Amino acid sequence: MALAPYRRLLKIPGVPALLLMGLLARVPSTAMGMTLTLHVAVALDLGYGKAGLVTMANTVGMAIGSPLSGRFVDRHGLRPVVLVTTVAQAVFWACAWALPFPALIGTAAVAGLLALPVFSVTRQCLAAMVPVSQRRSAFALDSMLVELAYMAGPALAVAGLTMLGSGVTMTVIGVATAAAGLGMFVLNPPTRSLEELQAQSIKVPRRQWLTPGFVALLGTAAAATFVLTATELSLVATMNNAGQTQWVGLAVAIWCVYSLIGGFVYGGLSRGFSPLVLIALMGLLTIPVSLVSSWQWLVVMLLPAGILCAPALSATVDVLSRWVPSSARGEAMGFHGTALLIGGAASAPIAGAVIDASGPTWAFVLAGLVGVAMVLAAAPFWHRRPADPLPTSAHTPTVSSPSTAPKPTPAPAEPAPATVEAP
Repeated sequence: MALAPYRRLLKIPGVPALLLMGLLARVPSTAMGMTLTLHVAVALDLGYGKAGLVTMANTVGMAIGSPLSGRFVDRHGLRPVVLVTTVAQAVFWACAWALPFPALIGTAAVAGLLALPVFSVTRQCLAAMVPVSQRRSAFALDSMLVELAYMAGPALAVAGLTMLGSGVTMTVIGVATAAAGLGMFVLNPPTRSLEELQAQSIKVPRRQWLTPGFVALLGTAAAATFVLTATELSLVATMNNAGQTQWVGLAVAIWCVYSLIGGFVYGGLSRGFSPLVLIALMGLLTIPVSLVSSWQWLVVMLLPAGILCAPALSATVDVLSRWVPSSARGEAMGFHGTALLIGGAASAPIAGAVIDASGPTWAFVLAGLVGVAMVLAAAPFWHRRPADPLPTSAHTPTVSSPSTAPKPTPAPAEPAPATVEAP
């Protein structure tokens, strides 16, 4: 593993700014779920059941809105979508703290539908700005930054609600989200390269890329978040049962560090691996975690599966960026985001039911087995993939529209890494 791939990546004009913007914009996004939950359950004193209804409404809205916003980006450009979603988020978070519970459910769903698409847009723009041969490193680094955002966002939400109250915290989230949207609007990163703009003059029908193989790819992404969500719930339940609740935060933080290390190493390797292989291994390596109960041994046993978290998720994005034509990349990234949401949303109640009925030990087993089963179900459809939309390995400068395109200056082509496409 070498640092050279990351050095080359960060020398590409606009990439460091895009990655920094993506990190800062994701922190308030990752704080939203925890804030809504604690606001309803604690500040409104309505319990966690009703808090779950609000977060579920918000999640359903995001699952529907993610591919829609991506399609609008493909058709109309980034700025109109960012403008509408930024205004919607600012309005919701400015007044959500004062809304009665029935109104909060409805507006949370609308806010989810009009969520600022920072996750999918960052990945879409990375695919446009980075040569094909360097995308694996780019998406691995992006996955590491997502881990950092998830480590910071919920913790800041809890601290804000504890010290400042839900009203101030929700207002701060609104301001931070508006600032993130403004930053995206000003930066306006390109969603397609000049080469892609020139090659995609004809609209590509959805049926050309929305194939059984693409759906299988979404299934593997959902499998990854199913495993991760069930593992997190099982970890917390195991430590609570053992009277080690005070160590939960440290254990989860160490687990996240494993993912950061895995993503860093994976992005620097000379070859990549199929997400089918990575996610199946992550599921299999989660099962042995059920054999221990103390937090020290839990942390040790989480290492093998934890190392694979960021590589597995970044591999799904890397494959998607190569399978889908650039003219539909925003919508496809939106579907990817929806798959991640569905995997996590389905995992929480299923793993919770197993924990209540049989204990967290069996929930670890369930997480691993379901993840492997979903990968096995996806494998037969994997080769029914879309045709490669961009077979060339060279890459030209990125622009936001053909009218502003500078004279192309081809970048030096690099040999594409040998990526395993199937287990």
